[in-house]
Amino acid sequence: MNKYQITKSLIALLVVALGSINVQAETDQKPKIGMGNGEKNWITQNDFTRDKSTLSFQEVQINGNGWLVMHPFENGVPNGDKYVALTYLEDGKNLSVNIEVLKGLVSGEKYIVMLHRDVNENKALDFVFVDEQNVLDRAVFEGNTMIGHVIAIP
Repeated sequence: MNKYQITKSLIALLVVALGSINVQAETDQKPKIGMGNGEKNWITQNDFTRDKSTLSFQEVQINGNGWLVMHPFENGVPNGDKYVALTYLEDGKNLSVNIEVLKGLVSGEKYIVMLHRDVNENKALDFVFVDEQNVLDRAVFEGNTMIGHVIAIP
């Protein structure tokens, strides 16, 4: 699978499986949806570390209580219908955030780490689809940017 196909699959995943935002294009072009950090929400992924099956992120900022969630890649494509790990985050800056992948980790494996907002504030990830595109605890977006990153396990 080439880089274009992966990018196309990732965009489809973002729109269909992880939630979308209502953006109306001023032209006939579709709005561009990307991944990264925002001004109010971010994940410092450049310096995350691994200890066996636990990843540690130096800093995660979330505007509201929510979750750091890991979605797997399957056959080279991200799968937003599944998650393999999660950890609860309180509103604001969270330091030394650990997330454990119970199935274990293999060096080089790719995942998406992203934020989901705890919409009903019950401290349980409600990963049930409420429509064709969104789970109850929705993906965190700032504008057209989903707060998340593709990472490779060290």
